[in-house]
Amino acid sequence: MNDATRDSNPEHPSTDESSTEGSGREGSQKVIYAAIGANLGIAAAKFIVAGITGSAAMVAEGIHSAVDTGNEFLLLLGERRSNRPADRKHPFGYGKSLYFWALIVALSVFSLGGGLSIYHGIHALQDPPPLEDPFWNYVVLGVAAVFEGYSWNLSRKALNAVRKPGASLWQAVRASKDASVFTVFIEDSAALLGLAIAALGIALGQFLGNPYADPVATILIGLLLIGAAFMLARETGALLVGESIDRDQLAALYALFRREPALDSVSSLRTMQMGPEEVLLAASVQFRRGMRIDEVEQAIARLEAAVAAEHPVIRQIYFEASALRSSMH
Repeated sequence: MNDATRDSNPEHPSTDESSTEGSGREGSQKVIYAAIGANLGIAAAKFIVAGITGSAAMVAEGIHSAVDTGNEFLLLLGERRSNRPADRKHPFGYGKSLYFWALIVALSVFSLGGGLSIYHGIHALQDPPPLEDPFWNYVVLGVAAVFEGYSWNLSRKALNAVRKPGASLWQAVRASKDASVFTVFIEDSAALLGLAIAALGIALGQFLGNPYADPVATILIGLLLIGAAFMLARETGALLVGESIDRDQLAALYALFRREPALDSVSSLRTMQMGPEEVLLAASVQFRRGMRIDEVEQAIARLEAAVAAEHPVIRQIYFEASALRSSMH
């Protein structure tokens, strides 16, 4: 936008806005902390049991949980950096830092999670470990499923809080602008599926007396993680390059502007997600000709107040200067 006339939100928001935003981020951080606690304990248990039983699938699961633990710390880093106040170098703030670190998490899941699991599975296929008593494998997988399920349920509740009536959980993930929440949800979903694959591989290996079932399960877990990584990269990448608000919100925004009697027309309303709870709006509108400067200012103030009331995530509004100049001719 080369011409802007009004910024509805100063660089340093009021105390009320800051506290509201902070309370909204607390829910996301709770989801991350729960995931860290679950994955850290699960990773240690999986590696210990993998060392005892020699299960390749358990090694893959241990890698998966260890990578997920590191990823949650990266998300925490993104959360903290995104909360930094705007400065001279970053006048629009650091909200997109969270999307950058979430994209790094996606790359981590792809390379460390998926890549290492597939590598270990192929290596185990070439020299499969002897079959051992799978009892402790099942114990750890069962405990891991309980903890992963708890973490998954927290992220599911966070998504349900913003899910539209009639929308599926997957649609809520696609619509979510909170990378922390949907990243943990996708990771935990992949983790639960991975646990099921690992259990199936171990069980088939024991039932059939075939040592190759376990390494095959390891490779399948790796492919599952690569699929999750692509999903994460697509969602976070779209937000990082500047995703708009959804169609329903944009339609409501157009309706709001068209209700303003001082406007002759609304050419375009362009929005950009600057963070999980912050949107920038660039308004290309046509004010009625012959308006005095004070009348234009009053109209802008009315629009700002209406947007703040109906769309509180829109923190900054810019109006094209050309629209103001034409209204005063």
